[in-house]
Amino acid sequence: MTVTTRPARTTPPAALVGGVGGLLVLAAISCLIGVAGMSWEVLWVSRLPRTIGLVLAGAALAVCGLLMQLLVRNRFVEPSTVGTTEAAGLGLVVITLLVPGSPLMVKMVTAALFALAGTWLFLRVVRLMPVREPILVPLIGLMLGGVISAMTTFLAFHHDLLQTLNTWMTGDFSGVLQGRYELLWLVAGLVVIAFVAADRFTVAGMGETFSANAGLDHRSVLAVGLAIVSVVSAVVVVTVGVIPFLGLIVPNVVSALVGDNARRGLPWVALLGSGLVLACDIVGRLVRHPYEIPVGTVMGVLGAVFFLHLLLRRSRAA
Repeated sequence: MTVTTRPARTTPPAALVGGVGGLLVLAAISCLIGVAGMSWEVLWVSRLPRTIGLVLAGAALAVCGLLMQLLVRNRFVEPSTVGTTEAAGLGLVVITLLVPGSPLMVKMVTAALFALAGTWLFLRVVRLMPVREPILVPLIGLMLGGVISAMTTFLAFHHDLLQTLNTWMTGDFSGVLQGRYELLWLVAGLVVIAFVAADRFTVAGMGETFSANAGLDHRSVLAVGLAIVSVVSAVVVVTVGVIPFLGLIVPNVVSALVGDNARRGLPWVALLGSGLVLACDIVGRLVRHPYEIPVGTVMGVLGAVFFLHLLLRRSRAA
């Protein structure tokens, strides 16, 4: 399950400043778009929280994609292609059935535990594969996610929770308001932790043997990385729903631009992840204005095209 490592490339500070400027422009456009007339109350209660939520969720999910690709050593994986988000959805359905009136934090913790279990199960299945062909790894993840999703749908259908399940599994920021998005600030802290431990994740991405020779506890780094991915996936699913393929698109683009060094690439991954989610949200709000197309739908179409591009490019290279 090896992957070709791209050498680190130097990017001028002006490029990063330009990227931040572009993100601010997209954020300003996001705040200005809406059906209701602009007022301070609308800006403070609805549009600004929505924009902040888009930025936080986009950055965190993109960083999760990079961590998974480093730890699994495969460019085709991210939370929505290995069953992590589907497992988080199953956790939400289970806690809703067992404790219907549970607070949001309890739902988040339960979803995170299920997401961690789903990711661990994926890694166990991959390790049992006799041949670790890179293309087969995400296909196994998609099949595992399909099985978990089928179980979740069965439970939701049997207990009349399909509408609630669809809300969780569709990335939609239209309901983000002041007081309903603050949980996303937790993922900002996890992104900071990922940046602090970036060098360790880079070494862990070289393999267990290389990590041992470098004096690094590979299992501990793997556990920290998977915990970050699971908690971020759970928080985003609980708050706004599933945003597929974001963690697949952004790390691959950044890797082609700046190489595979995590510390060098993480700021770009977070920046591009936020910008891409903002752009998809703006497109979804303008295509059928005054109606909206959920961000998850727009990102799903874009991500599916990009995923096929990666597969076809690898086939031509082979």
